[in-house]
Amino acid sequence: MTLPTILPFIAAALAAAFIGYTIFDKREQKKHMWVFPALVSLIFLTFSITAVVTEGSTGFWVEHTRNLWGNQIWFDLLLAACIGWFLIVPQARKQGMSLILWAVLVLSTGSIGFTAMVARLWYLKEKSGNL
Repeated sequence: MTLPTILPFIAAALAAAFIGYTIFDKREQKKHMWVFPALVSLIFLTFSITAVVTEGSTGFWVEHTRNLWGNQIWFDLLLAACIGWFLIVPQARKQGMSLILWAVLVLSTGSIGFTAMVARLWYLKEKSGNL
C-alpha cells in the first residue's frame, strides 16, 4: 500500500476517535483547548502545502470536476463548511471576530481556515472568561 492509500484510513480512524471522544467526554471545555484546533490547522496546512508543491496548486479542482463522485465530495465539503459557518458565526460575532476576514480565509483554504477560526474563537472565549 502507498501513503495516499493508507492516509485516508488513518484520517477516518482519527475522525471516529475524535467523534467518540466528544460523545463520551462530559466535561466542560477546559483552558487551552484552543491549542488542539490550532495544531490541527497547522498540521493540515503543512500537509496541504506539501500537496500543492508536489501535485500543483489546482489539483483539488481536477479531483472535484473529474466525475460525479468528485462533484459529490465537493458538494459535501461545501455543505459541511456552510453548516459549521452557520453554527460558529453567532459566537464569533459576540467575540468581535472579523467575519469578512474569516469568511475569505475559510472559503479560500477550507478546513485549514475553519479550524484556525475555531482555535481563535476558543482563545478569545478563554481570554474573556466566557468558556
